[in-house]
Amino acid sequence: MQSKMHSMLESMTNTVIGYVVAVASQMVVFPMFNIHIQLQDNLLIGVWFTAISLTRGYLVRRWFARRTEVPELEWQCVTGLGADCCCQRKASL
Repeated sequence: MQSKMHSMLESMTNTVIGYVVAVASQMVVFPMFNIHIQLQDNLLIGVWFTAISLTRGYLVRRWFARRTEVPELEWQCVTGLGADCCCQRKASL
């Protein structure tokens, strides 16, 4: 399973690439819709959407990771004979 830190690193890398693509596309697309803003404002808009994207990506990834975790099983004696008995596994909560 992917660690939380690895999930964060992957999400950040993806988001940084997305930020660059988003700002570049804003600079091309906005003028097509007669939206003319300064580069600084374009960068700031990109920062806001990047923060939202990073948070969303991390939370969705952790949600899916949690849903796919297999519970650890522990041994439980079902006969009362201790270590000499036949045992079965039960899911720990």
